[in-house]
Amino acid sequence: MGDPKNVEVPSYFVCPISLELMKDPVTLHTGITYDRDSIEKWLFAKKNNTCPVTKQVLLDVDLTPNHTLRRLIQSWCTLNPLSGVERVPTPRTPISKPEIVKLLKDLKYPKLQMKSLKRLKVIVMENEANKRSMEAVGAVDYLAYILSNQNNVTSSSPTGEDSDVEGFELVSTADEALSILYHMQLSQTGLQGLLAKNGDFIQTLTSVMQRAVNYESRTYAVMLLKSIIEATPNMQVTSSLKAAFFIELVKILVDQISQKATKATLKILINVCLLGRNRIRAAEAAAVPALIDILLDSSDRRLSEMVLLALDMLCQCAEGRSELLKHGAGLAVVSKKIFRISQVASDRAVRILYSVAKFSGNTSVVAEMLQIGAVGKLCLVLQVDCGSKMKEKAVEILKMHARVWNNSSCIPSNLIISYPS
Repeated sequence: MGDPKNVEVPSYFVCPISLELMKDPVTLHTGITYDRDSIEKWLFAKKNNTCPVTKQVLLDVDLTPNHTLRRLIQSWCTLNPLSGVERVPTPRTPISKPEIVKLLKDLKYPKLQMKSLKRLKVIVMENEANKRSMEAVGAVDYLAYILSNQNNVTSSSPTGEDSDVEGFELVSTADEALSILYHMQLSQTGLQGLLAKNGDFIQTLTSVMQRAVNYESRTYAVMLLKSIIEATPNMQVTSSLKAAFFIELVKILVDQISQKATKATLKILINVCLLGRNRIRAAEAAAVPALIDILLDSSDRRLSEMVLLALDMLCQCAEGRSELLKHGAGLAVVSKKIFRISQVASDRAVRILYSVAKFSGNTSVVAEMLQIGAVGKLCLVLQVDCGSKMKEKAVEILKMHARVWNNSSCIPSNLIISYPS
């Protein structure tokens, strides 16, 4: 047998993206043919909206199977077996939109729901094209309806028609609908439409997290929440969040379901806490001690940066600062992270100390800052090469309580002249 690398493949059999022999050629409306796997990754995974060859913007991303070219490729492979060329198998026929619509309509009937959901889950996991097809035919509305009416199914017993037992965990129709909705990886337009048509969908996902009996569903719910909030940057979405929303986020941080869920939750907190009222709600839900506990255990750079960013935002309200000071390790772990993680983390840690020193700097707090080494770290900030804004914050903190700290041995004598008498 020869080496297939030495065989000259006809140029029109080669995918313009992968530069390899096409196994499942499909044609865009621009007239250019690509291998299905390559063009789907280009369009859906990489989120491009142009034809790679013509650079033409694609208003229609339907991929038409090029059966004629595929048969020619298969015939060519058959004629070159001695060169080590293997015959390209006939690709599986993609699921059609009418077939998906039929499965979605079956969701209206309780006895068919679980069977239809399981089939839809297989479809959505197969490839990117199926995800887009499901979104195009309105699957989001059907799945959102099931989630919104989850009260009817989450109490089902393992032997009921609406659920089964997988790994000793009850899987309900709501669990399956949520899994499908998450794996659809909705476009920004799809996410915005989901919220527009289902005004209380954030509350729906909050209820999912409250009722979920497995970590997987809670993870899917928080990941979907993150995508929705990021797709709708206006403050209207985050201005009416309920206390239960923050309580469930904090539970995910405390339970540490997975690093993916934790980071998604942190991103949500950072986004919604741009509003002052949400900072108060998050603090009241005990977000601060949960964040401090993560910071104590974390060795992940990005995770620590996100925690410090969230703490910085929460310490901009009195409730957040109070919770930080109540925690035995709050001030200590924040000051310890200066120069231990990254420039970003150090900057946020100094900002937290600034908020505490300026707005909550009573006698006991000032004494604690000295005792735990926070004052020494601030002095170090002035002596090393770091951001000018970070130095400015450190100077301000030191000047605020100069009369208390001036006699401390941790402050170099050459820095005392920086303080007012």
